[in-house]
Amino acid sequence: MEEDYYCGSEEEEDDYYSYSDQEDEESDTELALFRAPPCKIITRESLLVAQTEDLQRVMELLSLKEHHARTLLIHYCWDVERLTAVYVERGEPFLFSQAGVIAAELYAPPEPSSTIMCHICMENVAAKDSTKMECEHCFCNNCWTKHFIVKINEGQSKRIRCMAHKCNSICDEDIIRKLVSVQHPDLAEKFERFLLESYIEDNKMVKWCPSVPHCGNAIRVGKDECCEVECSCGMQFCFSCLSEPHSPCSCSMWEMWTNKCVDESETVNWVVVNTKPCPKCRKPVQRIDGCNLMTCICGQTFCWECGLATGKDHTRTIIFNHTCARYKDEKKAERAKRDLDRYMHYHTRSKAHMDSSEEEEYGLREKIKKKVSNLEAEDLLKYRDFSWATNGLDGLLRARRALSYSYPFAYYMFGEELFKDEMTEEGRKIKKELFEDQQKQLESNVVKLSKLLGLPFDDLEDEEIAKIQEQVVSLSAMVDDRCKNMYECIENDLLGSLKYSIHNIAPYRSKGIKKAVEL
Repeated sequence: MEEDYYCGSEEEEDDYYSYSDQEDEESDTELALFRAPPCKIITRESLLVAQTEDLQRVMELLSLKEHHARTLLIHYCWDVERLTAVYVERGEPFLFSQAGVIAAELYAPPEPSSTIMCHICMENVAAKDSTKMECEHCFCNNCWTKHFIVKINEGQSKRIRCMAHKCNSICDEDIIRKLVSVQHPDLAEKFERFLLESYIEDNKMVKWCPSVPHCGNAIRVGKDECCEVECSCGMQFCFSCLSEPHSPCSCSMWEMWTNKCVDESETVNWVVVNTKPCPKCRKPVQRIDGCNLMTCICGQTFCWECGLATGKDHTRTIIFNHTCARYKDEKKAERAKRDLDRYMHYHTRSKAHMDSSEEEEYGLREKIKKKVSNLEAEDLLKYRDFSWATNGLDGLLRARRALSYSYPFAYYMFGEELFKDEMTEEGRKIKKELFEDQQKQLESNVVKLSKLLGLPFDDLEDEEIAKIQEQVVSLSAMVDDRCKNMYECIENDLLGSLKYSIHNIAPYRSKGIKKAVEL
């Protein structure tokens, strides 16, 4: 596994969540209004502020009232870019009609009159006891209130439609609050909470932190929802699927892999491949070595090849001479064994790197802290800054995790579960060799860096410490470069021509998983 060192230049990494100066100076004011925000932590206290930001963008662009802007955003799941695209491509009338919004210039206030006929309860009521919505449908306040209460209790309060037959208009939230609060102030608060939390529940760019117990925070990302983030509570997760960070494994691959590891399918597979059921008691029997004559703990003897009990038609002589002709699903068993061996190959290597990562995280980190403490106690002024050691360990851990998750990726990338019909055997072989070459180069340098960081440099002379420092810095940059190369290989050479849109992977970041900051 040893490879020659490759000293590539360390590229300046773009901040995944930030935007270039060119974008900031963009002259198009409409696009500037809808530019996605950076990665932020939204607490329950700042939720209203976060929601107001998007509401203000829509209100300023379309000159709308707040409840109209909220209706539009809820309809388009708070996807401001999508809303803008529909507005530019299809126009304002289409945008409004799809969301059930009545344009301000089309709305005529109710005409004053002594009484009106409510077509719901079929009673005449005073005009002051009725309400006319922007869609010009007018009903008594009692019927409106009952309608709103039912919808709020059903959890449909984010977009309550008019009661009129075939009317698609969304009711004014201010009117809903006013009418419901008279009889049921608790439901009015529930309605308010639904409107507020819809910013998280319906927004694909905002999700609750999956910490248990829940920290109460939500995370809002920028342009791409396929990323890995860290909440202020310390929880790191994949924003797309809310599971642990698993790049370069795609979300669907990781889900398949975890399900495969959790259930007992591989245990059952092993039993099928390596044992035969006793024909009498049906308990599984494994043959370690010897001839085909098997004896179960229940005393029954049977033939290993065909699984039948010994007797008149199946004598011991036939078994000893290995002339049994009834082979039971031989090809199926061989295939099951190959599949099991393949799974164990990738599972073992993935687990080995994860175990090493955990050992280095807790064991090696403490050792480095102790070494640095010993050197600082000796007042070695020339080498007071030992950030190179901790930075090297951080880079090592990132590479370990990338390697660990690269094995589930390879298992599905080069297997028959996902891309069987999209690659020829020759193409699969070429891609596999290309990927494994990148993987081996990274593994080789990771092992070297791990050994280097484990050296007892607190017992060495100044010159030797300086030499180790130089090697760690150089090797850390090399490991980072190898990680970038492996990710580029996956994105461009492996997934680029296949189902990349389905199997998106979170990008590699030299500085580790992005920590979200509070709004």
